[in-house]
Formats: sequence, structure tokens, C-alpha cells
Amino acid sequence: MTKITRRKSRESAVIILYQCDLLEKDVEYIIDMEILFGRKPDEFTKILVRGVYLNKDKIDKEIVNVVKNWSFDRIAIIDRNIIRMAVFEMLFLDEIPLKVSVDEAIEISKSLGQKDDTPKFVNGVLGKILTQLEEAV
Repeated sequence: MTKITRRKSRESAVIILYQCDLLEKDVEYIIDMEILFGRKPDEFTKILVRGVYLNKDKIDKEIVNVVKNWSFDRIAIIDRNIIRMAVFEMLFLDEIPLKVSVDEAIEISKSLGQKDDTPKFVNGVLGKILTQLEEAV
């Protein structure tokens, strides 16, 4: 049995969240479809997906607060979900260092991102949120 890395779990989470947005389906429906097609999400993936889904309003508010002069709806669906996942980790998963969440999102954006400048955009958004969170401590 191969061990699934957290990076793979995060990538799977982003893909599931993307499907939820694109198909306008509930997260549990998409998880069930993944299982049906033999791609059973691991526990960390489920934590991320369910966490983002249940806290989407709070997460999106954090994102909107830092994306000045940019409509939230204009952010590509995959990019938006990469950012959402990282913000969820930053706000709700205390055991993960903030910078690890940012770095992982940037790396994932390099392979899954919509455009060549996606990693820079993700870094900019998450960097601002990171600064705000560090200043709040």
C-alpha cells in the first residue's frame, strides 16, 4: 500500500472543490462520485474538502478583503479553490504552519493553475492573508 502525501491529498481536494463549483454539486455528492469511479479520497483530502465547503463564506470573505480591484468571480475556478483550500488550512488547521499552507498552494498552482501567472497571483493573495493573520497574533 502506497502512502499518500499531503501534497497529493491537497491536489485531490482542489480537484474535488473545482468539480463542486463547476457542476454546482454538493461536496458529498462529488466525494461519492470519486468513490464510485475508484478514486477514494483519503482522510486529509476529506478534511480539506469538507472544511472548505462548510466554511466557504468565511474563507471567501477573507479572500475578497485582499483582492483589491479584482472581482472574486473573475478568479478562475481552479485558482479560487487552490486559494480557498490554503485559507481553510490557515484559519482552521492550527497544526499546519501558515507558511506551509502558502507554499503548498503555490506549488499546486504551478501544476493545476489556470495561467502562467497563477503562482504569482496565489502567492500575492495568500501573502496578504498571511500578513494579516500574523499581525493579529
